Amino acid sequence: MESYCMPLDDAFHALSDPTRRAVVNRLIAGPAPVKELAEPFDMGLPAFLKHLRVLESSGLIATEKSGRVRICRVRIEALEQAESWLSEQRRLWQARTDRLVDYVETRMTRDDENDG
Repeated sequence: MESYCMPLDDAFHALSDPTRRAVVNRLIAGPAPVKELAEPFDMGLPAFLKHLRVLESSGLIATEKSGRVRICRVRIEALEQAESWLSEQRRLWQARTDRLVDYVETRMTRDDENDG
């Protein structure tokens, strides 16, 4: 069985929430202060900060303080790890689907030959 990497588990856990996915999507466009990131969401700042902590602890975002403002940025390398895993899974399942199609087509051809 494949061994699972904790950072990958943390990344998928962080991305399982729509608020956190929206934050990551926004940060792909560029760094932003926490206040700006929180504006579109109908929740208090303490609840929003919990989402940011999950994203930061997963390695998907990094934050830095600039004066009194905390700036967030996406960590592309962490997203690339998750995307790489998904691409590998997609490749495996596509190969399985292709083999199934070949099997079904072969069976149908044989059945047609036997009926004829």
